Order: sequence, then structure tokens, then C-alpha cells
Amino acid sequence: MSTKSRRRVLLAAATAALTATASAVPTLAMAGPPATPKADFTLTVLHANDMESALLPITGTDGGSYGGAARFVELFQQLEKGATSGRPAPGHAGKRGVITVSAGDNFLPGPNFSASEDSGVANYDAQAFSAAGFDASALGNHDFDLGPGYLADWLGDVSTDPAFVSNNLGFDAEPELLGRVQDGTIVTSYVERVKGERIGIIGLTTPDLPQLTSLGDVTVDPALAEIANAQAAAYAEAGVDKVILVSHLQDIDNERALAAELTGIDIIIAGGGGEVLADADDPIVPTGATRYGDYPVVETDADGDEVPIVTTTGLYQYVGRLVVTFDRDGEIISFDEELSRAIPVAAQGPDAVDPDPTVLANVEQPVAAYVAGLAETVIAQTAVPLDGIRDNVRSVETNLGDLVADSLVYAGQLAAAEAGITAPIVGLQNGGGIRINGVIPPGNVTLLTTYSVLPFPNFVSVAPDLPIETFVAVVEHGVGGAVSGDVLQPDGRFGQAAGYSFTYDASQPVGQRVVSITLDDGTVIVAGGELAATAPTTISFVTNDFTLRGGDGYPLAGVPFVVLPYTYQEALETYLIDGLGGVVSAADYPVGGEGRIVEVD
Repeated sequence: MSTKSRRRVLLAAATAALTATASAVPTLAMAGPPATPKADFTLTVLHANDMESALLPITGTDGGSYGGAARFVELFQQLEKGATSGRPAPGHAGKRGVITVSAGDNFLPGPNFSASEDSGVANYDAQAFSAAGFDASALGNHDFDLGPGYLADWLGDVSTDPAFVSNNLGFDAEPELLGRVQDGTIVTSYVERVKGERIGIIGLTTPDLPQLTSLGDVTVDPALAEIANAQAAAYAEAGVDKVILVSHLQDIDNERALAAELTGIDIIIAGGGGEVLADADDPIVPTGATRYGDYPVVETDADGDEVPIVTTTGLYQYVGRLVVTFDRDGEIISFDEELSRAIPVAAQGPDAVDPDPTVLANVEQPVAAYVAGLAETVIAQTAVPLDGIRDNVRSVETNLGDLVADSLVYAGQLAAAEAGITAPIVGLQNGGGIRINGVIPPGNVTLLTTYSVLPFPNFVSVAPDLPIETFVAVVEHGVGGAVSGDVLQPDGRFGQAAGYSFTYDASQPVGQRVVSITLDDGTVIVAGGELAATAPTTISFVTNDFTLRGGDGYPLAGVPFVVLPYTYQEALETYLIDGLGGVVSAADYPVGGEGRIVEVD
């Protein structure tokens, strides 16, 4: 049984059924409890996730202005104040309170983030986070992208006093983050007191963390359900009867699956997936994103109790608001369907707000000025549209993928002599590291474009003596993702190739899909699915350090490699200017690519 008396019929007020979507998402039960329990406490949970340094407003497909840190903070503060103002709504308790949480990825390296470098002030993302006034936050994978030391510094730039709750990460081997544990910034147990009520927070981060970011010696415990249930039981033992799990598991489907194993947890705030949760008549930010399902998604836990799960697209584009009412035993007895939704951050429409003047002046305006400088710096011309659409670079060869992979080989060859290593002849760029999610049109390529394509702080790295069998395994892994109808599905691991071409058969089992590999000089590495006699014993291979550390599951962990003094963004910038002389031609980079990666039957 549950560690406390739990609700058996959750959120009876929510009755809307899902319209047809690609994902079957259960909605809230319609049946009411046998007797009407008394409302004791109404809690508004304001939540966000995956802000990812999207500090500046964007223009939607309708021409409107959306997002931006300044409007986000203003809306956040208005909703927080409004949650306890005026008379209680029907069904609400007289005692009302608010808790504010982030599900992680509070910043992301890229052009907006780079504005903080040498600015002489606290990190702009940390300033926006502080202005919002979050009570608690989980840690996301991108929070580690610059390494544990930078995360520790960033936490120090947060001027308010939120709890960064992390129940499945270990920091003992990372002194700077351990210092944040010792000073109480990072905690494994946190209870927020709201109007006399105690609300326990649990924080979980994806077990895939070592393959996703620059984790250093931070450890990850994958036993998520066991950890969460133990903490929920500890809260119950201490008399804390309201528990929120804030998790960053990369896809809301992971939170939904985890919910079935949980007990004693009332609400799940998810991060990392960027799903749009909205009822059919709710306004959404017009970016082309599609609805995943209704807000909230509901799953059944290990005790047969229903648990609401919420998330937002992130990027400062929404403030999530979940309003629930508890009885005196800490059971959720109702859900305010009208108030609960992901609210667009907009300059127009029913939810329009003006920007917070302080955040506008101290964050958005200096970031915009910095980015404007990048946007005015033209470094090349392209005669052909360059395809960086997310699902394309993660599933098929594209000309932008070819360009980026070639830039790694170019940078590796430039720096090899000084580094005292064999110059690389083959390279690979994981599709997940190409982030522009769009097509670069013919015309100017600016410095800002290179940041938009390659925003992470990943460094060009060379494995100068990679065993040829490992190289073949790397190529295999790049096409080792899920398949539907014998068609490879988008996956961040997909490898854009340079210095070689290959064919593969997606209908074959994982690890047996590569049919042929041929180097640009004609050397055959694999023929008929078998290692060729002409293959060398080793090969000098270049990629980014994320991949060489085993990121995206690549079979490279433990392989000796050398990190070169180029980020992958700098490699692209240098290749465009020096390697290509400022011209990207259709002959070199045709639409659809050169045929380096070909699927065969």
C-alpha cells in the first residue's frame, strides 16, 4: 500500500478527452468520489523547464512576438501573485499557496549564452532565473555541458536561494559541486513551507546523463523508482503529505513509464522532452510544434492512484500552471481544469504581458546587442540551401551535415602537427549536436549562424590510432537507432560522415546494418557486411569530445584521444572562411548530400 492514504479518484473536474494524436495519452477520470471531501488547501504549481538560454523573444509563424526572459518573468510573477489574490474560486480552499519549480536545463551554450562571457556581470541566465524566483529546481543534462566546475559557478551566480534538488546524482568526486552540496545549494531533501503546509520535493535526472553531457566525475544512480519511493517514504515518515517529483528524463514518455513504479508521489513535473501539452481549445505558441496531448497527462502509479504529469515546451515560451486542491489528509480531491494549462508567454492575445523592465534592461537588451553583433558579421556565402532540419540531420545525410563533418576533419588536420598526432582522414558529427532545426537559405552565412548550428561547448577531438574494428562499430552505431517500416527513425546518434561513404540496410538487426564502407581514397573497409582484407588496422578519426567520451552511446569510452584547441563551432567558422574561401557551392554540397550515406534494401 501507499505510504499515506491516497486518492482513489483523482481530479474529478477534468473531463476533456484527447482528440486524435500520434500518442495515446490518458486523460483524467470522470467518475467522482462517493462523498464530497472538504477542501483544505489549494496549491498552484508554477513550473518551467528547458529554458536553455532562449533569453530573447522569437517571432511566431503568425508574426507575433513570443517568449523572452523579460515577459516570462513578468507573467510568472503575475501568476504567482494572482494565485492567492481575491476570493477563492469555486471548489478552492480558503487556504491557498504557490510553489514554483524548474525541471532543469536552465542554460545552454550558444550565442545568447556567450553574451555572458567577459560581460563583467552575473551570468544572464542566472539573473533571469533569480528574477523569476524559483523555489526549487532539478538539474538537467545541459546544465553540465560546460563541466561540473562551470555549473558550480553558475549556481553561485543565482542570487536568490532556490533548492537544487538532486536525488540520484553523486558529487563527492567533483570538489566544486561538492562545495555546493556542503553549502546547501544542492540538496537531496527539500521541504517548502507554503501557508503552513509542507511540500516535499524530489529531483531526478536521466540515467543517460554520462552519454549526453560533460559530466566529469559526477556519478549517476539509475534506480529512479527505488530512489524516489524511498524519499517519498521518508517524507511521509516526517509527516510531509504532499510530494512533487521534479524530473529531467529527456522525454515525457519516460516520466509516464516511471509513474507506474512510484508510490507516495502526488505530482510529476517533467523536463527534457519539450512536449506541447494543451487542450484542444488552449492557445499555443505558433512555432509549428504539434500537441502531444492534454494538460495534464495522467498515469496510474504502483498503488493504482492517478498522478498528473505536466511539462512545457520550454525556451521561455510557456509558464505551466497546475492548480490542485487537497483535503486535510493530503489527498488531491480536485483539479481546476480552467486554470490549469501551459500559458503562452506572448506580447499579444489573451495572455499578453509587458516585459519586466529590470530583466529587459539587465538581461535582454545586453544579450540582444551582443547577438546583433554576431548577426552582422558575414563570414561566407552559400549558393545552396543547407538542410539542418532536426529530424533530417538525425536520420539521413544532409548537406549541412556533410559540411559540419568536413569542418571537423579540416580542423583536425590543421592542428594535428602541433598536437603531435596523425592527421585525421575520417570524421563524424552526431546529428544531435546540430541544433539549428531549419534550413539556411542561399545567401549570407553569419557568425551567428555558426552558433545556431553548433551551440555546444564541444571541442574537436582526434583518436589518432582508432582500431579499425572500433571505427566500423562507430559507423554501425550511427545507424543503430529505432526502425519503423524498415526506415531509420530520427536519433541524435545518427552520424554525418566525412572522409568515407557507406551503405546500410535498416531492415537488419542493430550491429549488422552496415553493408559497405569505402574511404575517399578508394580504400575498402567493409564489403558485403564483412571487414575487408584491404582495411588498415587503425585509422585516425576526428569527432567532438562529447562523442569520444561515449556520448549518445557511441562505443568510444576509454579510447585514447586528444582534445584540440577548437570548439566544433570554431571548426565550422574556420572551415567556411579558410577551407572554403567563404563560398559554399552546390557542387561541393548539393541538396540531399553527396551520397556519402545510402540506405539499401
